[in-house]
Amino acid sequence: MQQKKFITNIAFLIILNLLIKPFWPLGIEPLVQNTVGNAMYGEYFILFNFSFLLNIILDFGITNFNNKNIAQNNHLLSKHFSSLFTLKLILGFFYLIITIVLGIAMGYETRFIKLLFLLSINQFLISMIAYLRSNLLGLHLFKTDSFISIADRVIMIVLCIMLALKCFGLELNIMTFVYTQNIGYFLTAFIAFVTVYSKTNHFKLVWNFPFSVMILKQSMPYAILVLLMTFYNRVDAVMLEKLLPENNIYLSTLINKIKSIPELMQNEKISQIIASSSELLKESGTYQAGIYAKAFRLLDAGNMIAYLFSVQLLPTFSTMIKYKENVEHIVKLSFIILVAPALLVSIGCYSYSNEISYLINHGVNDSAKEFGLLMFCFTFISSTYIFGTLLTANGSLKQLNSMAIIGIFINIGLNFFLIPKLQAIGSVYSSVITQFFTAAIQIYFSIKIFKLKFNYKLITSLLLYIIGLVIINYYSKIMTDNWLLNFFIMVICSLILLFATKLISIKSILNLKSIKT
Repeated sequence: MQQKKFITNIAFLIILNLLIKPFWPLGIEPLVQNTVGNAMYGEYFILFNFSFLLNIILDFGITNFNNKNIAQNNHLLSKHFSSLFTLKLILGFFYLIITIVLGIAMGYETRFIKLLFLLSINQFLISMIAYLRSNLLGLHLFKTDSFISIADRVIMIVLCIMLALKCFGLELNIMTFVYTQNIGYFLTAFIAFVTVYSKTNHFKLVWNFPFSVMILKQSMPYAILVLLMTFYNRVDAVMLEKLLPENNIYLSTLINKIKSIPELMQNEKISQIIASSSELLKESGTYQAGIYAKAFRLLDAGNMIAYLFSVQLLPTFSTMIKYKENVEHIVKLSFIILVAPALLVSIGCYSYSNEISYLINHGVNDSAKEFGLLMFCFTFISSTYIFGTLLTANGSLKQLNSMAIIGIFINIGLNFFLIPKLQAIGSVYSSVITQFFTAAIQIYFSIKIFKLKFNYKLITSLLLYIIGLVIINYYSKIMTDNWLLNFFIMVICSLILLFATKLISIKSILNLKSIKT
C-alpha cells in the first residue's frame, strides 16, 4: 500500500513540476543573465547564496520536525499551527536583521544591501511556504501540495515574460527580476496559508513562549544539520567573490552599453579598449560567480525534482519507521527511480556539455567545462536525498551532523586552495568532491543503522549500467552530424540499458500495478 501510494504521488508531482519548472532555469534565468551580463548576474548570484547561508534562523529545523511529527500524529496540526506560525514570523524578523547586519559587516555597498534585503524577503517567504507545505505533507495531501509546489514559478514566469515584452513599461533587469520573485513567493505563501487554515479547527496569532522554547530545543539538531549543509552547498559563490579580484561594476556597465552600439559606429581603438577591459573583468569574482551560476543552473533545476522526491519520502519513511515496517524495499525502489536517471543525466551532460551549455544559455557557451563537471553532483545529491532523508526520519542527526562537518572542511578547504588558481572551475572541483564524500558517508550510516543487506545483484547491475552509459555516450556523439538526434538516440539506448541490466524489469512494474490500495 505504502509503495503504490508513494509511486503514484511521486509520478504526479514530478510530471507536474517537469511541465512548469524547467521554464525558469532554462528560459527566464538565461534571458536575464544574457541581458545584464555575467558580472552583474554574478552579483545577484553571490547575494542570493549569501542570503541562503543563515536561512536556518528562519526555520530552525521546524519544517522537518513538523513534517515528521504531523505524519505520525495528524491531530497535532490544529494544536500547534497557531504557535508555530507565530514563531516563524518572529524568526523571520531576526533573520532579516542578522542577515543585513552581516552584509554591512562584509563590506557590501548600499545597492548590494538593498538587493540583499529583497532576496532575504524571498528566503523568508520560501521558508514559510516550506513550513505550510510540511503540514499538507504530514496529512498526506500530496496532490494539493504538488499544485502549491509549482504556484510560485507559474506566477514568476508569467510576470517575467510580461516584463520582457515591456507590458508594464519596465525593463527586465536584476531589480525587476527580484521583484517578480517577491510577488510570486508572497502569493504562493498566501495560497498555502489559506489551504492549511482550512484544515485546522482554529487559528489565532499568539506567541506561546514555553511551547516555542520546547520546539526550538527539539528542533536544534535539525537546525545544526541544515546550517552545516547549507554552508557546504552554498558558500562557493560567496568565496569566489572574496578570493578573486573585485569587479568594477561601472566599467562593466559601460562595456555592456558600448557593446550595444552597432559595430560600424565603433572605431578600432574603442574595440581594443573593450577587449582588454573585458579580459580584466573576466578575472573578477563577480564575473566568475556568473560563470558558476550558468554551470549551476541545470543542476539546480534537477535538484528541484530530487528535492520534491525527498519531501514526499520523509513522511513515508517516518510512518514506516513508527510502525516498524521494513524500509529496505522502498529504499531500493527510491534509489533506482532517482539515482539511475541521475546517472544518465550526469554522464549525458558531461558528454554533451558544449552543446547543452550553448542551448540552455541561449547561444552563449562560456561555461561548458564547468557545467559538464558540476552535473556529476546531481548523482551524489540524488542519493543524499534518499539516504539523508531516511536518516532524518529516523532521528539519526548525530551521524548526519558529523557528515555535514566533514563536508564543510572538505568544501571550504578545497575552495581556499583551488579558487585562486583555477577560478570557477576550482569551485566546481571542490563541489563534486564534497558531494561524493557526503553521499558516501550517508549511505554508510544508512546501511549500518538499518542493517540494509549488501545487494550484490543491484551493485553489479549498477556498475554494468554505468559502463554501458559511458560507451553509449561515446559512440552516440559520432553517429550523425545532428547532436540533438545523437542525444535522443543516447537517451533511448540508455533507457533500454536500464531494462537490459535488470535495474528495472517489466515484472516489477506489473507487480507494482497489482498492489491493492
